[in-house]
Amino acid sequence: MPEEDAASEKNFYESTPPPDMGFFLKGAGSLDWGMKNRLSRIFRPETGKTVMFAVDHGYFQGPTTGLERIDLAVPPLLPHIDALMCTRGILRATVPPSMTKPVVLRASGGPSVLQDLTDERVSVGISDAVRLNASALAVQMFIGSERETQSIRNLTTLVDDGLQAGIPVIAVVAVGRDMVRDARYYRLACRMGAELGAQVIKCYYTQGFSSIVASCPVPIVVAGGQKLDELDALEMAYRAISDGAAGVDMGRNIFQSDNPLGMIQAVVAVVHGGFTPAEALDIYRGSKHTAGITR
Repeated sequence: MPEEDAASEKNFYESTPPPDMGFFLKGAGSLDWGMKNRLSRIFRPETGKTVMFAVDHGYFQGPTTGLERIDLAVPPLLPHIDALMCTRGILRATVPPSMTKPVVLRASGGPSVLQDLTDERVSVGISDAVRLNASALAVQMFIGSERETQSIRNLTTLVDDGLQAGIPVIAVVAVGRDMVRDARYYRLACRMGAELGAQVIKCYYTQGFSSIVASCPVPIVVAGGQKLDELDALEMAYRAISDGAAGVDMGRNIFQSDNPLGMIQAVVAVVHGGFTPAEALDIYRGSKHTAGITR
């Protein structure tokens, strides 16, 4: 069990920023040039944040609602995102090679929704990631599950390979079914991922998120999760950024929206432009001009 949060024993210094290590992303100051360059494609140097668009759901659940035809759903949104998170099969089959957005490649998988989802293995070799010009690799961490160690091995294998090729690794955090999704467990999982070498962490937003950010030495990107009402999704993104997240990685809250183009622009306005959820909702509804939405 993670340590209890006794106020007299722990201090996360949430109001104290990390030291300047000569690079705009936390924890990346000592990385090689190529890895910094790839991270600079994913995260905007001027804001230090990213809006990733996740469309990798089919690797375990098949044709997800809203992604029945990825070739129709994804291309219109590509100009508005910072990075695309997808599988290598979808990348080769449906994404135009003329796209210049960075790719975060799903690199672990195996079981379908019909089986135990925690039984993943590394699914992409580093040589293919290089051929695909991937800017980062994403691997699942199942903390608290019976296959926790196996998922950690997947992570460290990709971290070793990524260091050889200059490709950063994003540890996508999940916790066991019987574990409460609270800050104590996410602090444990995020810190483990960073200590084991991941250059970026992806996890869900929860109460006490600022302490998760403060105790993790690398950037944290917040997962969008299940489909929410548009205003609720924008409020979640706003709170996450306010609490120190380095961006969001949204999927269902974009491609399952009744206005995906307006929704992605609204999320960008929150993450990069500092718009409030109410202001961004106007963009989603189409009542504001969508050009020049960062400020």
